[in-house]
Amino acid sequence: MSRLSTAELQRLDAAHYLHPFTDSRQLAAKGARVITQAEGVWLTDSDGHRILDGMAGLWCVALGYGRRELAEAAYRQMLELPYYNSFFQCAHPPAIELAQRLTEVTPPQFRHVFFTGSGSEANDTMVRLVRRYWQLREEPGRNVIVGRWNGYHGSTVAGASLGGMKPMHEQGGLPIPGIVHVNQPYWFENGGELSPAEFGLRAARELADRIEEIGPRRIAAFIGEPVQGAGGVIIPPDTYWPEIQRICDHYGILLVSDEVICGFGRTGQWFGCEHFGTRPDLMPIAKAMSSGYLPIGGLMVADRVADVLIDKGGEFTHGFTYSGHPAACAVSVACIDILRREKIVERVRDELAGYFAARWRTLAAHPLVGEVRTLGLLGALELVPAKPDRRFFANRGDVGTVCRDLCVANGVISRAVRDTMIVAPPLVITPAEIDELVARVGRALDLTAHHIAKEQWH
Repeated sequence: MSRLSTAELQRLDAAHYLHPFTDSRQLAAKGARVITQAEGVWLTDSDGHRILDGMAGLWCVALGYGRRELAEAAYRQMLELPYYNSFFQCAHPPAIELAQRLTEVTPPQFRHVFFTGSGSEANDTMVRLVRRYWQLREEPGRNVIVGRWNGYHGSTVAGASLGGMKPMHEQGGLPIPGIVHVNQPYWFENGGELSPAEFGLRAARELADRIEEIGPRRIAAFIGEPVQGAGGVIIPPDTYWPEIQRICDHYGILLVSDEVICGFGRTGQWFGCEHFGTRPDLMPIAKAMSSGYLPIGGLMVADRVADVLIDKGGEFTHGFTYSGHPAACAVSVACIDILRREKIVERVRDELAGYFAARWRTLAAHPLVGEVRTLGLLGALELVPAKPDRRFFANRGDVGTVCRDLCVANGVISRAVRDTMIVAPPLVITPAEIDELVARVGRALDLTAHHIAKEQWH
């Protein structure tokens, strides 16, 4: 198959492959970009072009491409025990070892994990487990979970319901009952004349207002990403998360920190909740958990919740064929061991985050850039028609799409969320590669500005 030409691969792709989050007719007309190889932070497509992967695959390839230790871990496990399930009172060493490893790197309240195949499944599990917890507490009326508009928690029915992406809700009659939303802490768009600190408090206190509106005895949990990823790398003001924690404590509801993107070093801490100082009761995890090499996810369960499930007894009627898949668990163990042995999280915190922030901020001078945001190895650029006004282009998303495509043409992957350009490169990126990433995005911004002037967009 790899010997086929790009045109032949694109023809077969269009004929048979339905892609995620894709207009299939549009892609068939354009032709898919076919990636054939990767090493470190670099991709190679079927025409031989090298592209710097500024998105770590889909936020997940923390250790970069071509880590032989991860491939060898999968190979050894597949020879020894390629598959067995965790149903019927069974277990196997890789799942047991990974569960123990996770308790070593997660915050101290976590001593239990429920394994899944993805972050979406982890969030589905969270919904089931939260409602089971309150049922066992003899408060079954506490079944409403509060999420945030423009948050993202996966694309399964429950995951998409928890998230606040309205285009997803329009397809399939979502959200499902028992899930409601509050506004996101997006100062650049919604802060008005408030300072970021003032706005952070106001945004957080919408949770308290929603709880009072629905009834405190009906609210089960609040879920949020420490930093909203797919929503546009929305980094909340410093006042936001402490107030969310205070509100959850005051009303006695569970706090869920969705660490699918932020977990395993992305923010410069092992988990985003540690950066913002929250004490979550549940943590969905996935992506960098295996550096994306094999599909795996999980839900970390704090003692407050696990003790009730265990002490009260009874079957938790939930699970997946691939919960705790042996090969995926073996790869995840190897991934965590590399993160610890090579002190990659500490390197992000102490060396790369500051360097990346300084280099990324150089793009603030560009006429299109209205705001620059970074945290750890997360970055965002707000593209605007006229600085210093905090307003957006009339046809929101068109400019971002142009800039995204021009980034690829200039050899770098950056993602567009409406007109916000975002990056999240592998955690093993070097300072020289950060320089290259910023330079290539800068060239794409120049070309985007030329395109806007030519088309007379505003």
